Amino acid sequence: MTLTSDELIEIRRHLHMIPELAMDEHQTHDYLKQVIASFPQTNLEIKELPELPTALLVLVKGVNPQRNIGYRCDMDALPVDEMNGLSYASKHPHVMHACGHDIHMTVALGILNYFSINQPKDNLVFFFQPAEESKSGGKVAYDLGAFSGQFKVDEFYGLHDNPQLKSGVIGCCNGTLFAGTTEVDIIITGKSGHAAYPHLANDAIVIAANFINQVQTVISRSIDPTKCGVITFGKLQAGVIRNVIAGQARLEGTIRGLTQEMIEFIRQRITEIASGLQKSFNCQITVEYNQGGYFPVENDPTLTKNFIEYMQRQSSVDFVETKPKMTGEDFGYLLNKIPGTMFWLGVESSGALHSHDFLPKENAIKKGADAIVGFLNYRMNMGEK
Repeated sequence: MTLTSDELIEIRRHLHMIPELAMDEHQTHDYLKQVIASFPQTNLEIKELPELPTALLVLVKGVNPQRNIGYRCDMDALPVDEMNGLSYASKHPHVMHACGHDIHMTVALGILNYFSINQPKDNLVFFFQPAEESKSGGKVAYDLGAFSGQFKVDEFYGLHDNPQLKSGVIGCCNGTLFAGTTEVDIIITGKSGHAAYPHLANDAIVIAANFINQVQTVISRSIDPTKCGVITFGKLQAGVIRNVIAGQARLEGTIRGLTQEMIEFIRQRITEIASGLQKSFNCQITVEYNQGGYFPVENDPTLTKNFIEYMQRQSSVDFVETKPKMTGEDFGYLLNKIPGTMFWLGVESSGALHSHDFLPKENAIKKGADAIVGFLNYRMNMGEK
């Protein structure tokens, strides 16, 4: 018998109680293995990565495989204090599954459980991925050669829960689902001095203010208004006391774009602005970028068309076409290397993702698992790749 809705909810609640941060998902990893060990093992093979010890790959061997279809879910939690008053609240202080990765893992277990009992036509590769929220776990796994040999993946699928969609709704769009993100760090070095003698100093705060103002014109004046880009500097550190001119300022921010080309264009303009201000203010400005694995989540046109058309035809599935979001997801790195589709699962929470009161509706788990099982069976019967 496949797992019931109540059994899936019980699994989800256990995972919810043991949230762990990126690259530290040891309890989660062990519990996943325990649950998977309770499934029929005839057609299952598990692969672990010594260099990425919390990751878990599970191969379900197909009857007559023509392709390897991958399904990915993420495992890590966030440094958030839970305030939902639940009987199954996080037991780990200051850590919470505030992004719903406990939902993601449980849906994946539901799908894996079904195919462990009902052998698929093609091979299925389930990737339980650490470190989505930070440290680019998808990129780390790919660069380690995780998807090679029997565990090679020809096409990849994965979901993200969405508190703004009704419980159990499947949402998707062709093109970009999530923006790509790049961290940007700026250090401005001028010359410190007495507030009464500005002509003898080189004010890093004034330079920083000019830099921020000029960078914001990239969005308003350098980018096609019909396209999307975001630059936000959320942190500025400078100065020590009110009557001393700051000799150094540090800015930390994020760049977001719906295509990799947009991100690279914004990076280029920021670098050019920094170079110009160095000359204008006779100062030094260093710019560092870190994108890691957070590429735009660009859905493959053909695979996504098949996915959307299938979901639209199912009377048992509530499907909506969605618009791109400027949030980031490191599944974008895997989709940059392997064609695939990411989609939404509605969980109807009044609390937002990443908030202390995020409270997804658990009846979405079985609905999501059933919809994806149906799609994977459909996909496997579409013929050779």
